[in-house]
Amino acid sequence: MIIEATPLAGLMLVRATPVGDARGDFARLWCGQEFRAAGLDFAPTQMSLSRNPARHTLRGMHWQAAPYGETKLVRAQRGTVFDVAVDLRSESKTYRGWFGIELDAAGLLAVLIPAGFAHGFLTLSDDAELLYLIDMPYMAAAARGCR
Repeated sequence: MIIEATPLAGLMLVRATPVGDARGDFARLWCGQEFRAAGLDFAPTQMSLSRNPARHTLRGMHWQAAPYGETKLVRAQRGTVFDVAVDLRSESKTYRGWFGIELDAAGLLAVLIPAGFAHGFLTLSDDAELLYLIDMPYMAAAARGCR
C-alpha cells in the first residue's frame, strides 16, 4: 500500500499494491497499521456503497457539519468516476482549494478525505459504484450539501 499526499492539506491518495500469480491477485485496501505508520489516525466504523446505474450522474457536494465530521476512504469498486474533494476548513492553508481525480475499479486507487471536506463525484461510466469506509456514524441532522 502506498500513501501519497495531494496538494490539499490532509487529503491523501491510497494506492493498493496487488500481489499476483497465474490465478489472479490480492490487495489490501485498508490497513490500520500502515495508516498509523503514515501518521494517519483513521479507524473506520462503517462501510457504505453508492450505486449509480447511469453515466453522468452527479453526486455532491456533501459533508457532515462539526462535530460530526467524517473522514472517508473512497474507492471505485465498479466503473469510473471523476471524484472531487473541497477543503471547507476555514483555518486550513488550503481552504476552498479543490482536488479532482479519476477513480476506476481497475486502478485500485482510493482517496482519503478528512473531516471538514466536501465530497462529490460525476460518474463517467454506466453502473459506477463507490465504496466508502467512514470513521463516524452518520448523523442526519449534521448532513450538509451544496450545488
